[in-house]
Amino acid sequence: MVAASFSHVRAWVFDLDNTLYPPRARLFDQIETLMTQYVSAELGVSPAQADRLRSSYWAQYGTTLAGLMAEHDIDPEPYLHAVHDIDFSVLDPDPDLAAMIRALPGRRIVYTNGARPYALNVLKARGLDGVFDAVYGVEHANYCPKPEQAAFEAVFALDDLRADQGAMFEDDPRNLAAPHAMGMQTVLVAPEPHPGDHIHHHTSDLTGFLSQLV
Repeated sequence: MVAASFSHVRAWVFDLDNTLYPPRARLFDQIETLMTQYVSAELGVSPAQADRLRSSYWAQYGTTLAGLMAEHDIDPEPYLHAVHDIDFSVLDPDPDLAAMIRALPGRRIVYTNGARPYALNVLKARGLDGVFDAVYGVEHANYCPKPEQAAFEAVFALDDLRADQGAMFEDDPRNLAAPHAMGMQTVLVAPEPHPGDHIHHHTSDLTGFLSQLV
């Protein structure tokens, strides 16, 4: 049974984007548009070049922001404020998901490569505010992003979280490598499975998966 793999888990860590809401909401499309606009204005490059930089920095550094900080010494706070100024009304409340998360035994946290204020807005729109014990953003890891293990270590230290008693839910396969190495149960939340020994479980239905654990 799936539940047996989680019998020791006392810390449930959830990514935010495309994990706690379905990809069909296309929330990140709005964010990527704002990222491209910000990069274009800040670096004085064309929108097409800005879009290429946005994508390449995400691939190389884990987030576009990390690339901008490393390559151009961009101030992260104005950037995060600008790119998260989006329409959250495209998200629907999910009371079933809220009930499943509330029923998990132990501590429940959100850890995103976005900013905490943005995460709180997403959770509110999804009817998940008040469900989690803590919400952490990239700022809590000094802007070091997932998939870097140092980012996970920084956030887990803040939360006094033992990785060997934790489970990580993520939509990005590369962001599960460090949690796996640290001893966590790993769950890929995505439409399709992804090969890799660092992924213990896959689901395209987070609510249904959690129902097996509670």
